[in-house]
Amino acid sequence: MSAKRFGARYGRTLRKRIEEIEMEMRKRHSCPSCGARAVKRVSVGIWLCKKCGYKFTGGAYLPFTAAKELRSKT
Repeated sequence: MSAKRFGARYGRTLRKRIEEIEMEMRKRHSCPSCGARAVKRVSVGIWLCKKCGYKFTGGAYLPFTAAKELRSKT
């Protein structure tokens, strides 16, 4: 549980939300270039595919934001 670093501070609800966000962030995501599930976060907003080396920008916690997906559909 990654939110244990906060101890008893900030309340259970916020610690639980942080834990869910960080678990989703640390998962491997699909690469937009090669399609492999090998994308990891390098730093805030920068994502790197470990397979093909494709580096791209995305959201702070997820490689693809809802706003970016909406823009690409239109």
